[in-house]
Amino acid sequence: MSLIMEQIHTPGIAQLSYLLGDDSKGVACVIDPRPDVDCYLELARKNALSITHVFETHIHADFLSGSLELKRRLPSAKVFSSHEGGARYGFDHEKLKDGDSFEFGDSILTVKHTPGHTPEHVSFVTAEKKRPKSPWGVFSGDSLFADSAGRPDIKGGERETQKLAGQLFTTMTEFYAKLDDGVTVYPGHGAGSSCGPDIGDRRSTTIGYEKKHNAFLQYQNRKEFVEYTTSTATPVPTYYVPMKKVNQKGPPTFGNMPPVPALPAKTFKEAIEQRGTVLVDTRSMLGFGGGYIKGALNIGARAELSPWAGWMLKFDDSILLVIEKDEQLDDVLPYLWRVGMTKFAGYLVGGMKAWDNAGFELEQIQQITVHDLKKAGRKVQILDVRAPDEWKCGHIPGAKHCFVPDVRENINQFDKTKPIATYCDSGYRASLAASILKQEGFQSVHNIPGSWQAWKKAGYPIEGEIN
Repeated sequence: MSLIMEQIHTPGIAQLSYLLGDDSKGVACVIDPRPDVDCYLELARKNALSITHVFETHIHADFLSGSLELKRRLPSAKVFSSHEGGARYGFDHEKLKDGDSFEFGDSILTVKHTPGHTPEHVSFVTAEKKRPKSPWGVFSGDSLFADSAGRPDIKGGERETQKLAGQLFTTMTEFYAKLDDGVTVYPGHGAGSSCGPDIGDRRSTTIGYEKKHNAFLQYQNRKEFVEYTTSTATPVPTYYVPMKKVNQKGPPTFGNMPPVPALPAKTFKEAIEQRGTVLVDTRSMLGFGGGYIKGALNIGARAELSPWAGWMLKFDDSILLVIEKDEQLDDVLPYLWRVGMTKFAGYLVGGMKAWDNAGFELEQIQQITVHDLKKAGRKVQILDVRAPDEWKCGHIPGAKHCFVPDVRENINQFDKTKPIATYCDSGYRASLAASILKQEGFQSVHNIPGSWQAWKKAGYPIEGEIN
């Protein structure tokens, strides 16, 4: 019989959760589950395991916790949350404190308070019962990543950030740096997450490797570490602060997935006119640009939908969905659910074909190739909506920069009476930005398929390139 250890990667938010168990005893735990919990239930069934414990490393800001959803599906399971750092919760749970230990067959899981990302953050050190003082792994949550570390929580002001950065220094120097080099690190996020700067591509790593290469483990001076940590800040999605409050209070549960009413075209049109509804079209940029319902935001149905929905929507928005095909609904919903979007006014049954057949009006966003953009020259305003670090590595000559989430607030930088074209790396974010411009009254809006990648491959001039 053997240890069972499975890592579950959630694309889009780059979140990593874990199932750890022992098939000889038939018991298992889940660490930091996402809300669509079927993946854990299926893994448990596959390995003949019973999930008895659900552990949280901290109060998450970037995704909706699935602990209570698992509890709803598995009433006998217990949810454990950290009570270090003065943490308080609005739901029933078991307390976790530094030094607590749990047995799963021949494995021992020991709680270690590792503040810095958040005050209450804990990690889980795992070892064999016969070698309890020689751990082979650590589930580091958002404290230590491959090549990075969890940035101090953005909830507090500058003083709180400085305090957390100091706690993170202690976590790095007094805990992680003192683990054996051979200990495997199982982090809570991989590359693509905003929870830490420049997270490496590896979804697991070793203490020895991080000691050599991770900048956060190179500092011996607290002041220098705090200065470095606070200087590596990256844009933080707007939903992080309210998400923490939801997870601390206790997220809603559904027993399956959030309900979404199926609405025929006429009823859907009437719903659009209701106050508080937000129209989200999840089709591809080309399908959207060819014909869409006025007022829609284009956030395409792929993994990136999660973080961009978090950036662009609010938890109390009543969402109306347009999807490519009705059968894609079960694929789209988890992307939204994972970032706390659980209130739905309905989806358009039959998709845009039903809307077309009903004779309702359409809007369009023209697509412009990089070749035609080059020919147009100064006749077209060019808006670069990539992240600040992407912009710094070079951009299309004459372009103005405005990160997608900031477009609406900076709309006055552009002339609504002149043609404008949006670009990002490949066109996905550019289409979202173009839909925002249309909402704001711009008439001649163009999206650039291929965007920056196409411009570079065409061999056209670049401004601001870092050699």
